Amino acid sequence: MIPDARPCAGQSAGQSAGQFSFALGPAQVDDRAMAAPGAARDEEIEIAGCSRADRAEQARLYADCFKKPLPSGGLEWRYDASPCGESVSLVARASGGLAISGYACSPRVALVGGDERTLATVGETGDVMTHPQWRKRGCFSRLDRAAMEAARGRGWALAFGLPNRRSAHIFLELGWERIGAVRPHLFVLRADDAAQEARGKEGRWKRWTTGFEQRRCARARRALGARAGAFQIEPLRRFDERATALSRAVEPRFGFMVRRSAEYLNWRFLDTPSGLHRAFALLDGATLAAYVVVQLPRAGERVGCLVDVLARDDAGLAAALETGLAVLQHAGASVVEATALERSFWAQALVRVGFAPRGDEHALSVILHPLQPAHPLVAAARDTATWYFTDGDRDDETVG
Repeated sequence: MIPDARPCAGQSAGQSAGQFSFALGPAQVDDRAMAAPGAARDEEIEIAGCSRADRAEQARLYADCFKKPLPSGGLEWRYDASPCGESVSLVARASGGLAISGYACSPRVALVGGDERTLATVGETGDVMTHPQWRKRGCFSRLDRAAMEAARGRGWALAFGLPNRRSAHIFLELGWERIGAVRPHLFVLRADDAAQEARGKEGRWKRWTTGFEQRRCARARRALGARAGAFQIEPLRRFDERATALSRAVEPRFGFMVRRSAEYLNWRFLDTPSGLHRAFALLDGATLAAYVVVQLPRAGERVGCLVDVLARDDAGLAAALETGLAVLQHAGASVVEATALERSFWAQALVRVGFAPRGDEHALSVILHPLQPAHPLVAAARDTATWYFTDGDRDDETVG
């Protein structure tokens, strides 16, 4: 029986249980005027740390810089609510004006090979943004230096990020290291117009061969089902201490991994502003053998995402992957997307079950800034093939 991924009564697919609602649209106009770029000298641009009181201003800047809508309460969730601690978040302000540039680095707790002695906080960059009228004025470099100094002051071991193509080279010019690449993978559930559109982003040939790709994925999925173990599958309303135990059991296999504690997983997937995530437990008696988290298609869309999976063994992994695909198919997805670091365990697992890596134009760099160069996490992070990294480890709440 396929677990029901539909929203609870009175809850839309874009809402969690009453905590947040979408409030999208044009940025509101502040009563302070936006200073013109030529009206302020560089020395008049102030770099300032932000707190919860500044989130509305940061949200307005976000709306001016990005096309992706920001749910109401999105920044409070991202910067203030994480069990790993408060984010480092900064803005640059022109004299007498609103914020013109912003930068955030959010904490995660990671460790090397399951060794508790290496457990430390690391930072992940996100929401690096400059108002279009203020780009190429040096705001970003000043924000980056200030953010890294603040993170170092908090004792964080390192910072990493997945910058977009437009900003990746700037990070490298500022001394960040490129340590790898992350790439989306696609699985075709239905050979319909939505699947053709998704594959067509890589050219007409991909669009034309969508039917062949769907049949290839179906064959791979049948083989996946043969490898899957038999488990009791239940929707997860909350993660509990069994998830923390599962994370600790898996951590020794990986050189670099963010700890998936119950508190972290509840915040990351079940208390989110969008309410698009669904989590499922795969139980072997009372033992949590695996879990899977998916992101449902947004309203009017047919792309679902396989966001996070954790399993004790191959049988649990296969069953968790099949559960995720079944849930998303039941929810109306035509294609499923998942992102993985190149050469990593997760990339290999996705390809084995039929996901196809997308072209180089879809790949993003993974970058590193050591804050405590001698910390074991820094050396481990440089080998991204040893990371356990899924879309659940990205800074954005949702994929796409």
